Amino acid sequence: MQRTFTRLLSLALLGSLAASCAKEETVAPTAPAAAVQHQDATATRDNHLALGNPSGASTSTSYYWNYLMVKSQFAMSYHRDRGTPNWVSWHLSSAWVGSTPRQDNFAPDNALPSGWYRPTSTSYSGSGFDRGHNCPSADRTGSVADNSATFLMSNMIPQAPNNNQRTWANLENYCRTLVSAGNEVYVIMGSYGKGGTGSNGYHTTLDQGRVTVPARIWKVVVVLPNGSSDASRVTSSTRVIAIDTPNDNSLNSSWGTYRTTVDAIEQATGYDLLSAVSSSVQSVVEARVDNGPTS
Repeated sequence: MQRTFTRLLSLALLGSLAASCAKEETVAPTAPAAAVQHQDATATRDNHLALGNPSGASTSTSYYWNYLMVKSQFAMSYHRDRGTPNWVSWHLSSAWVGSTPRQDNFAPDNALPSGWYRPTSTSYSGSGFDRGHNCPSADRTGSVADNSATFLMSNMIPQAPNNNQRTWANLENYCRTLVSAGNEVYVIMGSYGKGGTGSNGYHTTLDQGRVTVPARIWKVVVVLPNGSSDASRVTSSTRVIAIDTPNDNSLNSSWGTYRTTVDAIEQATGYDLLSAVSSSVQSVVEARVDNGPTS
């Protein structure tokens, strides 16, 4: 009888333990899912140059006017003598977005070649121009390292405050709403020309002539549903947003006002944008002015 009772007690305890483990297995997976519910399970971090290298930038230091820098967070063509990037290209999906706060740790980019001037956190001080991000801080909140990379001065241009804080901020926010809707976007932002008007008036250079103030600032955004083989998925019906704004403090806050064509930006810059996309598709999407929603 004692042996039978002990056996029954052991079976009961095993049954209770099994039930307890079953509950943990049911409950545990829901916690991480809730923590990352802002991310789409199909979203990935993809190649920043998947749609092409617009200027044929090179990692050779002899290309001082078109020097290619590829970081984990973005890729760029840097111009040594302007002290700014020609363009910055980056991929954005919900896989890049997290809860990391804005770091605000502006710093020189020590990855620039030895002997090149490296703009510092104070290079724009007192100029009336913002340290304007190309790849925005809010597009890289997955980790401290990702967010800090956006505060490297190689990612900055002297940008009129109202241009930066209103017009461009509105477009950047809109791009993230597209991502929240289940899309991924490829963004290429650049600048050209010389001379802009900030809150302290017109300037052509800053930092004792070592940083050029651009006259125009442009951006191209290619919108795709989350997926893979991205360049091949761009079709003649793919939404492509292109804008080109003056670097001026009296800018209209609505970015839609400044919509243009990719062809027009190519003509102004000499770049070949979206070069990895089939030429037949390029001829259609690059000639079209976007007329989609702006918010």
